[in-house]
Amino acid sequence: MDEQKRLLLAVVLSIIVLVGYQFFFVTPPEVNNLPQDVQEQPKQEQPQSISSNSSNVSDYNTTQALPAQAQPSAGAAARDFRTISLSTPLYEIVLSEHLASVKSLELRNYKESIQKGSPLKQLIPEQLVKGIMTFDVEGGTIQGLGNAVYSADTETNSLDLNQGERKLTFSWTNDQGISVRKIFTFRADSYLIDCDILIQNGSNMPLNDALVFSTPGYLTEEIKKRARFAFEGPLAYIDNKFVTIDTDDLDEKNTYPGKIAWSGFSHRYFLTCVMPAQPVEGRIRLSYANDIVSNDFIQKLDRLDPGKQGKYTYELYMGPKSYKVLSQYDNMLKKAINFGWFDIIAKPLLITMNAIHDVIPNYGVAIILLTILIKLIFWPLGTKSYKSMNEMKKVQPLMMEIREKYKGDKQRMNQEIMGLYKTYKVNPASGCLPLLVQMPIFFALYRMLYQAIELRHAPFVGWINDLSGPDRLFHFDFSIPMMQEPSGIPVLTLLMGASFLLQQKMTPTAGDPMQAKMMMLMPIMMTVLFINFPAGLVLYMFVNNIISMGQQFYTQKKFSK
Repeated sequence: MDEQKRLLLAVVLSIIVLVGYQFFFVTPPEVNNLPQDVQEQPKQEQPQSISSNSSNVSDYNTTQALPAQAQPSAGAAARDFRTISLSTPLYEIVLSEHLASVKSLELRNYKESIQKGSPLKQLIPEQLVKGIMTFDVEGGTIQGLGNAVYSADTETNSLDLNQGERKLTFSWTNDQGISVRKIFTFRADSYLIDCDILIQNGSNMPLNDALVFSTPGYLTEEIKKRARFAFEGPLAYIDNKFVTIDTDDLDEKNTYPGKIAWSGFSHRYFLTCVMPAQPVEGRIRLSYANDIVSNDFIQKLDRLDPGKQGKYTYELYMGPKSYKVLSQYDNMLKKAINFGWFDIIAKPLLITMNAIHDVIPNYGVAIILLTILIKLIFWPLGTKSYKSMNEMKKVQPLMMEIREKYKGDKQRMNQEIMGLYKTYKVNPASGCLPLLVQMPIFFALYRMLYQAIELRHAPFVGWINDLSGPDRLFHFDFSIPMMQEPSGIPVLTLLMGASFLLQQKMTPTAGDPMQAKMMMLMPIMMTVLFINFPAGLVLYMFVNNIISMGQQFYTQKKFSK
């Protein structure tokens, strides 16, 4: 196979990679797939400050409310239970006396969508009707704990925390005389919530069991499809390794033992998880049914003899999956920011982009400056490639003569062309080198820009008000083929396509007419492929093309003398 065919093959493979990437990995920008409101108790029990709807309590593994599970059983509940809301500058949380669970958590600094009047981002979907952050014991030795109704140590159902910290204690005692207290400690300036579990054995039998802490999640087929690139689902940090768990594999393996630093559930931009005070030996147990993932962190309890008390300390996190936020905490939670295979490239890019944003508070500008920095790093390689391309341009007339002279003898033609390359020391594949080297950067940037919460709803200029979504000038009330909603004019994408076209015209081909036609189709294909990409990535490619054309023009002018 001669060098021209190798070059053509490289181009075709690049197209296949991009097309396959678009088909398998690219998904629409985050839309409001999850319910915005968490359902609450009947209206007479609802705090005035909460604007949620009402619902019943049902089992995690069903999508319909069951009358037998709507309220705690008569044996477990001698009274009605309340929900208590607590408001901080960062979030508004609602806790229920039933199971001492977290029923709702709305983030004050994040909205459900970019639309005006959008409600605050809700982290707990209504399908999780029991809430999250509940606990039980695996062997059932504390009778009634799995359906306990606690008493909160507050007379009011609505609390405010503007500075400092505040504790909220839920207490419960069963017929055996075993008392359980679940103590939450909230801080006004942190998403971390301390959770202490105190068990007082007032029975006449020793307790020897395991504590089961639950952080369930809601995972539909649509979310699973979206998660093929940026993971969404159950995850944990076990034995100093970041572990993501595919629910499709639970039939083969549903338990993950080891030294557990944290366990939880991840969305594209947000995270809920539980962390023991120190990594402990335990296991993660999962099940998946009716779009609900049951995610249990199981820790062996110390033997608790009659009259003795045990204390177990955890930290709860329910907030943005932000590297800047998670890095502030003295724990391993920042390991939740993971970009898979491209982590070693993507994470430094994220840190650099945030550092630029700290100086110039516009993420569009930060992406532009990051692009310039990347181009400077690869400038020598680009210069070498453009120099080789310029030499290729010089031998094109000779190549055309050889093709014409030996058009009836392909083998002789290839031999003469190879000899021409050796004589003039030309490598026709060198023009592909910048693309091939840039591919890992491209995929790392896509993963970073797709997953970085910093770009969620981040404006740039004019019509580009969300760098995590595709750019659209105007919104049409009709659909456009191959364009994901909203429909509109993809101005930035069209400018990027035009830059690809100009760059292609500046790039010499190997003289093969078919190859030249294919190369001229590349800008059109790239424009179509990028039409649904996040505006932040399109901005990177556009600026990258502009700088590349400038470097190519300068190099060709310099070495053509």
